[in-house]
Amino acid sequence: MSLLQRTFKLSEHGTSVRTELLAGFTTFLTMAYIVLVNPAILSTTGMPLAGVAAATCLAAGIGCLLMGFLANYPIALAPGMGLNAYFAFTVVGAMGIPWQTALGLVFVSGVLFLVLTVAGVRQLIVSAIPRALFAAIAAGIGLFIAFIGLRSAGLVVKNDATLVGLGDVHAPTTQLALLGLVILSVLTVLKVRGAIFIGIVATALLGWALGLATWTPQPYSLEEMTGTALQLDIPAALGVGGHGFGLALLEILFIFLFVDLFDNVGTLVAVSKKAGLMRPDGTIPRLNRILFADAGATIVGSLAGTSTVVSYIESASGVSAGGRTGLTAVVVGLLFLATLFVAPWAQAIPAAATAPALILVGAMMMAPLAEITWDDPVIAIPAFLTLITIPLTFSIANGLAFGVIAYALLRLASRQATRTDWLLFALAALFMARFVYMAFEA
Repeated sequence: MSLLQRTFKLSEHGTSVRTELLAGFTTFLTMAYIVLVNPAILSTTGMPLAGVAAATCLAAGIGCLLMGFLANYPIALAPGMGLNAYFAFTVVGAMGIPWQTALGLVFVSGVLFLVLTVAGVRQLIVSAIPRALFAAIAAGIGLFIAFIGLRSAGLVVKNDATLVGLGDVHAPTTQLALLGLVILSVLTVLKVRGAIFIGIVATALLGWALGLATWTPQPYSLEEMTGTALQLDIPAALGVGGHGFGLALLEILFIFLFVDLFDNVGTLVAVSKKAGLMRPDGTIPRLNRILFADAGATIVGSLAGTSTVVSYIESASGVSAGGRTGLTAVVVGLLFLATLFVAPWAQAIPAAATAPALILVGAMMMAPLAEITWDDPVIAIPAFLTLITIPLTFSIANGLAFGVIAYALLRLASRQATRTDWLLFALAALFMARFVYMAFEA
């Protein structure tokens, strides 16, 4: 029996080395767009783009290796879409917190992930929140991402009379973004593997050919690739030294914890079902090991210089290709590490090429809405509030708060509340206290 057979128990899972290799390549192609999109988002904070690109590859590579060897699951990890937007546009952009401090918060959240996993608290929190809110959070983040993409494309602009309005569709860069959206959509409909990655590159090539994007290639150095490495400010994240951010840091930490938790649970359930890895009672084998891999990847990502690392639903593409073990994740990890040496060239990709990817990724995140029981107002109202307030208030935190508070109140009003809902009401009380604090701050 080969080393790979023994390590990943290929025969027990009815798979082979060849199948796992193919599955790994398939998963990598479907999520390789993150190497281009994540730096485009995080660099808006002032973070060095080449450094973020290298950090993205490093965090994804190590995260996938941890998942493969530690948990033996065909699930790939990388910096999460949604959390990177929250990091860039809310934490750094709107709240004015330095990106070094934000990275420190990502590190602290990763350590807390480990502690809460050991204590079993993460599992308790999951059981307290209805699955409908998981679905609404995922879709709300999708709308958030799509809105950012529309704004980057110039399709949505500020309007003093109506808050937002249609941009100039005759602008060359906006037309390039629209063309890119058509290309990505057609490739996706045709089920081309790596459709998003291929579409971004094709749109960028068109931009260069038509003179709508300019870039002067320059050799990059190790210094540029490590521009974000070990730049995190943990003392500031912990509030040491009186930086004046107060409870805002606790709120950010809370969101990093919760969104990552919900995102991972949804992905784990979906991919485990598709791969036939769930037990008959609906539980997931080796769940703690999966969560440990996730937490470890987030810690590594913060040290390298990127936002929270999460499990990717694109892993389902590799499962569809036959992936059933951690060898699939290991292949994805090795491919990300190999990409590390060309990652800084991501700065050559214009915003008009990455904006369509954000719009398309947002569209694909709408699928969980089908899981919501819309004819039950106790579920539907909190889910809708969560869904709509995330993009319209430009805050995942507000969406979570409205959803949890509304669900807790409606459980009480409908006399459905039980003693087992104590954690739900505790979370609702925390969110209400947050709004009170915000009112006093204002």
